[in-house]
Amino acid sequence: MSLANDTAKRPLRALRLPLALGGERGLLIALVLFVGLLSIVPLARLAWAALLPGGSFDAARIAELLGNRRVVEATVNTIWISVASTLLATVTGTMAAMLVTLTDMRARTLWVFGFVLPLMIPPQVTALAWVQAFSPASPILGPLGLALPPGTRHPLYSMGGIVFLLGLYNAPLVFLSVRASLQRVPSSLVEAAQAQGARGFAVTRDIVLPLARGGIFAGAALAFVSSIGNFGIQAMLGIPARVSTLITLIYRRLNSYGPSALNDMALLALLLALLTVLGMALTAWLGRRGDQRVDTARRLPRRSLGALRGPVEGLAWLYLVLCLLLPLSALVGTALVRGYGQPLNAETITFENFANALFHHEGIREAFATSLWLTLATVAVLIPVSVALGYVLTWREGWVARVLRLASELAYALPGIIIGVAMILFFLRPLPLIGTGLYGTVWVIFAAYLSNYLALALRPILGGFAQIERGLDEAAQLAGAGILARLRDVVLPSLAPSAAAAAILVFMTAINEIQTSVLLVSSRATTIGPMIIFLEEAGSSTLAAAVGCLMVLLVLILMGLSLLAGRRLPDGVLPWRD
Repeated sequence: MSLANDTAKRPLRALRLPLALGGERGLLIALVLFVGLLSIVPLARLAWAALLPGGSFDAARIAELLGNRRVVEATVNTIWISVASTLLATVTGTMAAMLVTLTDMRARTLWVFGFVLPLMIPPQVTALAWVQAFSPASPILGPLGLALPPGTRHPLYSMGGIVFLLGLYNAPLVFLSVRASLQRVPSSLVEAAQAQGARGFAVTRDIVLPLARGGIFAGAALAFVSSIGNFGIQAMLGIPARVSTLITLIYRRLNSYGPSALNDMALLALLLALLTVLGMALTAWLGRRGDQRVDTARRLPRRSLGALRGPVEGLAWLYLVLCLLLPLSALVGTALVRGYGQPLNAETITFENFANALFHHEGIREAFATSLWLTLATVAVLIPVSVALGYVLTWREGWVARVLRLASELAYALPGIIIGVAMILFFLRPLPLIGTGLYGTVWVIFAAYLSNYLALALRPILGGFAQIERGLDEAAQLAGAGILARLRDVVLPSLAPSAAAAAILVFMTAINEIQTSVLLVSSRATTIGPMIIFLEEAGSSTLAAAVGCLMVLLVLILMGLSLLAGRRLPDGVLPWRD
């Protein structure tokens, strides 16, 4: 009898573990494995290869590598370029945010769209457009007699050129942060200052800017991180100018020495990560100093520009003409001629480069197809994962949730090339079960995308969770619905706008990216982002310009579609909406 009872109980006991794993505990374990294998373990492997390549700490090796003249020069250049470009971006972005938020500037929505647009254009395309706009063979300045004389050294091929272009490229990041901060400044404080006789510049200097300090330094932190990890601009301008930075040094040495240089490059990547974290920590500390928190109230009224409206608006639109229309027009002009340097006229104009890029160049077609399916697959995986992770981070407390949030944010904050080195180290050796490594295949790029863009997908979804009533989930749980059923039937319908916004941001960011994949592409797997640099290095400038134009066109189409659906999306998710 007892034997029969034991036999009857065994199936019930065997079912306990699967049932437990099928609930919230199972979901949490799956999320820990996902984030751990794609973020924590690769970064830990990077740190191990950098500091303990032979299983022991070798201080002499580290000192020798970091004391190398080229490494010291690249480190100094990296710090100087990042700090100087951050200062330029901070001043430009803050002034733009004040103009749009605090004044009665006309057509501000259109101007904001144009000001933010460069942030959505791949940096390698931006660099190519500026190089062609101000070259001696400029298709725009040449006919006007304003181009540089033939044989003149290009002014952007210099450290100053890198600082200038990075500063303009990252100004929208500061703009978005400062604009959000200015919109939270209560009008009552300004009205009180005006009642005491303060006017104009004094109110802005003594009241508005101190209250916006946190937004200014938060934007500066974003600009610094973007500058230090911006491979596209540093490579397009720095390599021809022989201005070495840490990010280009890693790229060139890995291309020259291959996997044999991985341990040394891991150490340089760790140094780059350390500089990134220190820069973020410094700006965060400065932003907290003197922080004054106030209750929310009516937004600041827009001040009339009065007689200065015409000149101020003229300068604002002139900025967009010089910094957006001029380089993009030069890019289009270069793509419309058969040979680089030819004048653009009725006899030389041709669409041959666009036809080659779209239909005849096999490498470009394969790169675009690879980027397209990789991006779609990344969106398809990250959106449901982000919904589940957002559930845990919002409605579950504990150290596991905090570690998951930190790991996802860290992988996104670090420069993409660091993630690339980490993925090479992690996937170079044969993996268990499959018996082969993923390095050199499209799957290692896919893993890098999942790691790098998880935080980007998560942010809009976390904002959506903040607006959901928790009682709906609790009621469904009391009715016996499991976690997957509640996520599908209760949470996801309420999160649909936020999930759509997350999908748009991930797709637009990943489709043309270069920072993460530049070290991971191979003859078997190439994405469209690095193709600009490969074509330019091969001397196919007109074809590179055509590919760049197609990238910009794709960005404009996606931004336009997002504007059409903008009313259904949460406020503040799409940065180009005012």
